[in-house]
Amino acid sequence: MKILVTGGAGFIGSNVADAYLEAGHEVAILDNLITGKPQNLNPKARFFKIDIRDKNIFDILADFKPEIINHHAAQIDVRKSVSDPAFTEEVNVLGTINLLEAAIKAKVKKVIFSSTGGAIYGEITEKEGADENHAQDPISPYAITKRSVEMLLYFYQVTYGIKYTVLRYGNVFGPRQDPLGEAGVIAIFIGKLSKGENPLIYGDGQQLRDYVYVGDVCQANLIALNKGDNQIFNVGTGVGTSVNELFDHLKAIVKFKGEAVYAPPRTGELIRSVLNFKKIEKELGWKPKVDIRKGLELTVKATTRLRPGFGGQA
Repeated sequence: MKILVTGGAGFIGSNVADAYLEAGHEVAILDNLITGKPQNLNPKARFFKIDIRDKNIFDILADFKPEIINHHAAQIDVRKSVSDPAFTEEVNVLGTINLLEAAIKAKVKKVIFSSTGGAIYGEITEKEGADENHAQDPISPYAITKRSVEMLLYFYQVTYGIKYTVLRYGNVFGPRQDPLGEAGVIAIFIGKLSKGENPLIYGDGQQLRDYVYVGDVCQANLIALNKGDNQIFNVGTGVGTSVNELFDHLKAIVKFKGEAVYAPPRTGELIRSVLNFKKIEKELGWKPKVDIRKGLELTVKATTRLRPGFGGQA
């Protein structure tokens, strides 16, 4: 297949682009490189440096003629979305409309969209985690834009016949992770520990998140090429891991000798966010294979260059 990956120089998008290339697909990457990194670009893919709001996207799609668009390009910083909601709306919603209009002209068959489970559902009290029918209570402009795009995809499918699959991610982590994302705490902790610095934990550290390894996320994106048309799926593990547990795991992995420093809790932070993945397991045959400890080991190995003395404070 010919696949266009937007945001393909970013953390998740670049890993997905690599997975598509390894599976034998022809891939083009579209990224403005504002937060994406050139070193994440796979040399086997065509690359277009452009913003999704740019009308020249119409010419790019007409030239490349993708069958599938995998849409990861977005303004992903939740805090920035709160301070500048208009910009987040412009990039995430209006930019996506521009992309979808170009997709119609280029006769794209399907769009795979990276949405958010962690931010759309709000506080989750169900023991088994939130399923796709859980009430949606997005409290940030970032989450609101993700839900808006989900609804736009339904509109474009009904009106123009373009198929879609929405993947609502948990807190994705792994190699190339950016501190700005929902699971950015892992990248921040690794950066601190690699310098022998004590990491900062907000609140009591008991906040639970559903951390899903990026390799498992890539498998969901591979399956979605041929399955799951016009449906929404959670992509998570069903397991909540606290910030304290993350620190304890990383502390053991890198043999860090220091302790975390605690600060007052941040206003509006969720206490528990865990996703139920039964639907995607039943309908697409996907389930997570990498647990949190193994995923952290892989992430540390891939992202940290051990320097002399790393492994604990002096």
